[in-house]
Amino acid sequence: MAQLSPAGSSRRILHLDMDAFYTSVEQRDTPALRGKPVAVGGRPEGRGVVAAASYEARTFGVHSAMSMAKAVRLCPGLVVVRPDFTRYRRVSGQVFDMYRSVTPLVEPLSLDEAYLDVTENSWGEPLATTVARRLKRWIREETGLTVSAGVAPNKFLAKIASDWDKPDGLTVIPTQRVEAFLQKLPVDALWGVGPVTARRLRAAGVSRLVDVRTVDPHVLRDTVGSQAGWLRRLADGIDDRPVTPNRTVKSSGSENTYPEDLTDLETMRAELDRMARSGADWLERKILLARTVTIKVRFSDFTTVTRSHSERPATRDADQIAARAMLLLSRTEAGTRPVRLLGVSLHNLSAGEEERSASPPLPL
Repeated sequence: MAQLSPAGSSRRILHLDMDAFYTSVEQRDTPALRGKPVAVGGRPEGRGVVAAASYEARTFGVHSAMSMAKAVRLCPGLVVVRPDFTRYRRVSGQVFDMYRSVTPLVEPLSLDEAYLDVTENSWGEPLATTVARRLKRWIREETGLTVSAGVAPNKFLAKIASDWDKPDGLTVIPTQRVEAFLQKLPVDALWGVGPVTARRLRAAGVSRLVDVRTVDPHVLRDTVGSQAGWLRRLADGIDDRPVTPNRTVKSSGSENTYPEDLTDLETMRAELDRMARSGADWLERKILLARTVTIKVRFSDFTTVTRSHSERPATRDADQIAARAMLLLSRTEAGTRPVRLLGVSLHNLSAGEEERSASPPLPL
């Protein structure tokens, strides 16, 4: 039996993930799209990228981060819709208000995904499963959308559980069934283990998550580097991270690990552009400025590089931030080596009115 820490064993954690959020909002608001394969993203003729795919589109192999041109080839009947982030944020805010009415311990991960600690909750409900079921029903009634829920003693297990039975799923992992659940999982269920690393681990005899417990520690470290200790704890079902809703904001960013390595530079640029503009939009909503733009690139062999640039005056201008991200990307080997993860983050944040003076160009 996995030995969970006292903190982990006593908590009741939910991971809630809206189902195909962007496309579900589009299908809800446009009845003609219901039941059809839909992708939200850029135009296929303009080197657009899929931001989200409906479940109908996924049956054709369409997925996020894929070039829209490829998506249309896979699914000739694909309906391409330009994203409306203002509308998605409005729906997201409605859903998160529901979450926070149940517990103040809500940790947003994105517009459509969050952890909730419901060990104590405003409903006085002792069973986390009941809380999850009531939230699912309430969200459907109020928004017309579905959410998949994972219920577990910690964040790691709750996250896996929410993805277990999508869409509209509810998967519960009580403490006494943690070990049985872990025994079912492949090694790539572990955070940070993508397709390339999973192949290496399998070559070393590690095909199941629980095999991480018995593999030679040197083999594990050679394969996953500094994450070895963390993955070993996860393999035991141990994750003591709290749900933290009110962290001091020192930076903001997003990153994505891709199901297939990216090899096309234009696709990488489109992905970074999307993340950079999303970051600028976040600054706008928070009335903040950023002096530093940082990009993160993880290659298929798991080596990771970051590139940063700081300048004054601080800004929230989306075009400036995106342009700086593009130039930073040019300082990496992206385009000559397959890429499995990309990220953009903004640092050195400050409050205040946007400074209008022109920023000096990023030196090449």
